[in-house]
Amino acid sequence: MCLAIPLKLISKEGTKGWVEVGGAKREISLIILPEAKVGDYVLVHAGFAISKVEEKEAQELLELLSTIK
Repeated sequence: MCLAIPLKLISKEGTKGWVEVGGAKREISLIILPEAKVGDYVLVHAGFAISKVEEKEAQELLELLSTIK
């Protein structure tokens, strides 16, 4: 099973982007989603942003994922 996580894009430089995960910053590739802008929520799978999602949907997905143990 594959899982994509919604994360907020906090900075961008060309096709590289950085998201924040639990206070830690992670580098991701924006090669598939070059139109993503800082502040957008993006679905990240295997280090690649694959699509944009609305903030409300991202928050709902993060809340649901936090219940999985």
